[in-house]
Amino acid sequence: MVLADLTAGAVADAERRALSRPFAEVEKAALARPSAKDALAALAPAEQVKVIAEVKRASPSRGALAEIPDPAHQASLYEIGGASAISVLTEERRFGGSLADLEAVTARVSVPVLRKDFIATPYQVFEARAAGADLVLLIVAGLEPAVLRDLYALIGELGMTPLVETHSADELEQAIDLGAGLIGVNARDLKTLQLDRDLFGRLADRIPSTSVKIAESAVLTPDDVAHYRAAGADVVLIGEALVTGDPVATLKSFLEVKG
Repeated sequence: MVLADLTAGAVADAERRALSRPFAEVEKAALARPSAKDALAALAPAEQVKVIAEVKRASPSRGALAEIPDPAHQASLYEIGGASAISVLTEERRFGGSLADLEAVTARVSVPVLRKDFIATPYQVFEARAAGADLVLLIVAGLEPAVLRDLYALIGELGMTPLVETHSADELEQAIDLGAGLIGVNARDLKTLQLDRDLFGRLADRIPSTSVKIAESAVLTPDDVAHYRAAGADVVLIGEALVTGDPVATLKSFLEVKG
């Protein structure tokens, strides 16, 4: 199962980092950080669709996408283009990311920044805050319910915002039970890597009006944005289309979508 392998690899890499940077050191660095930015305010529903723009070098489904030698510059272009938040892939093995990418981006941009990784331990959450993250991704499918609840609470205790990602009605119910303010529906099943572009539309009405509805994956054109917007998306998360083309022009075309 792809998701299980990705999560196991991410945890193993975190354990390796902990050998040179112990938990207590990371915790101290996290607590010394200035307050996280208000991601809920930045992504709140508006008349215009909002975008979380992703710094993404590769993926298991698509392979290598872009080299991105300067992730901070890439993120700054996203901010110029109108992104409401930036997502940074920090998973090393299949996505080619790193915590150094996250640190570079958080130091450059003024919008909230998401650590996108396969988060399964408190150490990874403290790492995220120590690197300046304002949001942390939690994938319901990859976590036992008790672990999901504990990590969700810890993210909030550190002043960050959890983005709870779902792929089914059952997973969505777990996100709702947590009281998640940011709920994502990923069109890509991380267990099989298959895409279901209409999954968001089937689940969107179940998401409470008190939560921000985020559509993830399968966004390559303005028509894709319009498809998700018509289905009720407040926000779309976009990676591949922005790293393989002109990020500023592409973002502006996405943000011109009406509805």
